[in-house]
Amino acid sequence: MAKIIGVLAADRIVAGVVEANRLAGEVRTFPQAGSSSEELLGTPAEEIADLIRRQIDGLTQGTPADVVGIGFAGVIRDGRIEESPNLQQVKGFHLQEYLSASYGRVLVLNDADAMAAGIAATRGRLESLVRVWTIGNGIGYGRYPQAEGVWEGGHMVVSLDPKEKYCGCGGVGHLEGIMGHAAMRRRFLDMEPDEVFAEAKAGDVRCGAFVKLWHRALAAATATSIHLDGPGKFYLTGHNARFLDVERLNVDLVEMVRMSSLQGSLFEIVPTSDDIAVVGAAVSADRARYAL
Repeated sequence: MAKIIGVLAADRIVAGVVEANRLAGEVRTFPQAGSSSEELLGTPAEEIADLIRRQIDGLTQGTPADVVGIGFAGVIRDGRIEESPNLQQVKGFHLQEYLSASYGRVLVLNDADAMAAGIAATRGRLESLVRVWTIGNGIGYGRYPQAEGVWEGGHMVVSLDPKEKYCGCGGVGHLEGIMGHAAMRRRFLDMEPDEVFAEAKAGDVRCGAFVKLWHRALAAATATSIHLDGPGKFYLTGHNARFLDVERLNVDLVEMVRMSSLQGSLFEIVPTSDDIAVVGAAVSADRARYAL
């Protein structure tokens, strides 16, 4: 049986062996919980690649890995990291080429796409369209099956207000500039995001108006996806998915998607799990080798 490895590399590296669309055994993580090692921020690109290799080799224990899938944060084209806003030092690095000499088949894909593939695999939906929003420090948009394109959904323009310039990329009116954790901290210099949502519930007018904008921004980006890719279920995950009011999202979405043939989309919050993305990265790599 082929040994298939999945890896997620975002703020940390998580790797595991995948069999029958499930993790087989324990995952390896760097840095480990409680470790004094710093996260990947600032680590040179080749060192990150070598750390990924170390986690893979720790899983294979001398047995060659036949297939390796790596979900990496950023714009990925043909295995090359064209942009990675949170790990800017890897811009331009051809991670897939660097690791291909060590393993049978390597596929590098966006981490949100890996999450979408993981949801599809673990829920028996590998023949269906699966879309996921990852809501955390930034905003990711994952799609399975993968399609040609950039798919940086977090940078969809959802506002024409020139004052909406909180996105870390510098763009105006972006979804991430409204919903992203880092963007919220830039907007509310006197409050943390948790406090903003708590104050909104307590009746604070300023915070309440922002929470309304926050939900409508996601509904707008989702409506754009529906108008381009058709209706369906949208999965929501990430640390800040806890702030979501799905009922409010549904109401906003109905206002924005009026053509009857495009109605009927649903939102579902799924638990945040690195394991799902690890499975998705592995499954994507495994299926890609048969598509050649």
